[in-house]
Amino acid sequence: MPSDDFKLITGSQLRAVRALVRWNVDDLAESSRVAPDTIVQAEAEDGPVPVTAADARALRLALEKAGVEFIPEDSAGVGVRFAKRSGKVDEGLRPDQLSSDNDG
Repeated sequence: MPSDDFKLITGSQLRAVRALVRWNVDDLAESSRVAPDTIVQAEAEDGPVPVTAADARALRLALEKAGVEFIPEDSAGVGVRFAKRSGKVDEGLRPDQLSSDNDG
């Protein structure tokens, strides 16, 4: 679930989360409405992103809407992961269910 509160994110998290969702800088810029140069600058830091609170929030919300979750600092450090899905996962068809009727 996307977070409306400002929460700290790091450049390392931004780099990792873009890799998870397979977005390039321009994809993130379009989704967050944050300038590509600002994103590049933010990702250059391993620590907290050196951007405005509004830009950090926009980046975080865009990525959360893309299906990721930011893991806050704990004894293992910060991180990112895919967010849990709210519904049942579609497991598709089992091999015994495959036929020419449902091919394609």
